[in-house]
Amino acid sequence: MGDQKTPQSLRQSARLSVAPMMDWTDRHCRYLHRLMSRETLLYTEMVTAPALVRGGAVHLLEFNPEEHPVALQLGGSDPVELAKATQIGAALGYDEINLNVGCPSDRVQSGTFGAVLMKTPDLVAECVAAMIGASSVEVTVKCRIGVDDQDAHEVLPAFLETVRAAGVSRFTIHARKAWLQGLSPKENREIPPLDYPLVLAMKSAFPDLHLSINGGIASLDTAQEFLDAGLDGVMIGRAAYHAPADILLNADAQIYGTGHFTTAEQSVLDMLPYIERHLASGGRLHQITRHMLGLFAGRPGARMWRRTLSEGASRPGAGPKLVLEALAHVQTAIEHGAA
Repeated sequence: MGDQKTPQSLRQSARLSVAPMMDWTDRHCRYLHRLMSRETLLYTEMVTAPALVRGGAVHLLEFNPEEHPVALQLGGSDPVELAKATQIGAALGYDEINLNVGCPSDRVQSGTFGAVLMKTPDLVAECVAAMIGASSVEVTVKCRIGVDDQDAHEVLPAFLETVRAAGVSRFTIHARKAWLQGLSPKENREIPPLDYPLVLAMKSAFPDLHLSINGGIASLDTAQEFLDAGLDGVMIGRAAYHAPADILLNADAQIYGTGHFTTAEQSVLDMLPYIERHLASGGRLHQITRHMLGLFAGRPGARMWRRTLSEGASRPGAGPKLVLEALAHVQTAIEHGAA
């Protein structure tokens, strides 16, 4: 942990990644995930280029060196601003800069960004070319298979071809369309049907590209099936957040073939020094523990673990003692075989 990655080692890391998720994959969440897996590629929440370039919101990019390999995801559609934001992210040490061409949010900041860019592949090509020219850090794209009434089987290969010509060789494809009218961002993650065969077909059509698949994947076994089918990587979102132990504890051994293994209990203990540092700098416990609620999902004591942290972490003075109290409920439940 702690060293910047080369493009080649990033490709290895990208065999499994945790999706960028707004309000979820902040630096505290990523630190926890890194304790559980040394290899998995981690992503920031999406940060818009205007917020960095015009708003000066560089504090949004804070991260811990232990998080490597870690990628910054940018939102935007202005090549000049995206280039400047890329320079900022590269200077801070991010291993990868990713352009969001998949978010269905209707929030518009400095024009359009996210999934609507699927309609303008030439603009995306212009954006990534500017980003690539701005630094030596690898630039990647996360996209959908299409939007609204587009024919995904026509749009997606044309999009990949156009953006590849601008210099991008690594894509993550969310295997759903985005519906920009009539569906909320949450519904866009669940309602449009998944088309895994189309993403697999893109690997056959573009064997030179590094392609990761995203959308509805909820287990390491399913991830391994996609890797075995020829895809280069798998990105997991909600399952990695809500039940991180199920995805990340065995990832290094199963996906990467390394010997690193830890437990959910040990991960809690390993978080305590980090929590102490955060509190000492003026932070609050709940800012970290909200990302830890799913650590024991499906295990004895999970309910009391969640309740103890949910009810107590926002109280003044809450700290490591509360976390250990919550962990004791888990240990007691295991000893007594309780739920």
